[in-house]
Amino acid sequence: MLRYSLKRLLSLLISLAVASVVIFLVIEVAPGDPAAIMLGINAQPDTLASLRAELGLDVPKWERYLNWVGGMVQGDFGTSYTYRTPVADMIAARMQVSLPLALYALTLSTLIAFPAGIYAAARRGRGGDMAVMGATQLGVAVPNFWFAMMLVLLFAINLRWFGAGGFPGWDKGLWAGLHALTLPAIALALPQAAILARVMRSALIDILGEDFMRTARAKGLTRRQALWRHGVRNALIPVLTIIGLQFSFLLAGSIIIEQVFYLPGLGRLVFQAISARDLIVVESVVMLLVFAVITVNFLVDIAYALVDPRLRSRT
Repeated sequence: MLRYSLKRLLSLLISLAVASVVIFLVIEVAPGDPAAIMLGINAQPDTLASLRAELGLDVPKWERYLNWVGGMVQGDFGTSYTYRTPVADMIAARMQVSLPLALYALTLSTLIAFPAGIYAAARRGRGGDMAVMGATQLGVAVPNFWFAMMLVLLFAINLRWFGAGGFPGWDKGLWAGLHALTLPAIALALPQAAILARVMRSALIDILGEDFMRTARAKGLTRRQALWRHGVRNALIPVLTIIGLQFSFLLAGSIIIEQVFYLPGLGRLVFQAISARDLIVVESVVMLLVFAVITVNFLVDIAYALVDPRLRSRT
């Protein structure tokens, strides 16, 4: 197990190094000078040069890359060009919204998808299976921002059970925070639950056709007992992959939902930073999100080995 974990850790570090180079190069070659955007089109050359020196934009790109990476390793993400505040503080403030929202949505999608996928697999070809698959097809086809607008229309405008947007802050209490994140979390969770339910159903159907399942039934286990004792656990490997990818997507890809509900999360921060050509903020947030994706994949690989010990013996 230790050797398996070390190999996955080495792969994680290499992926992070490559990702940092790609992110820096892609963002740096984008058109537009942050200093020129900040000062406007009528800026004087000496003023522009002074601001570029203040922002550290007058040094070679390779040096800026090394300074950026070295700072991130030490927990220093630099200073925002636009807001003149530490990027780490901005990210920490926005993570207080984005991270709970992602975890909330992932919890909801898992709670919806697992029973739905297992129910559909256990009743393959029957009415219940067709109903679940029809609902999941709708969930996959409809974009989450449409769900968001429908939820606002129904629960915020008509029923007035929830607010239409905004976030009061965790200092107002846990219930107030969760209440504000409920509609965004549902909008994010429904399409992901549809995908996860379909994967769970497919994986479980494949497992139910294996020889060891027939052996379990021959030893006296009922269909239900064989399903829960042997089928569900063995079907978890592909499901864990989807859950890991979904968490990364929910953390990094909620920019539209955050715009719909006016949530001050990472998605809106990236959107605002791109509009202001605040390169250091964009680079740091994107790198943090890439780190989250790669780390989650690493944890999923470790979870694979815990669920299926055969994977450890192959490495």
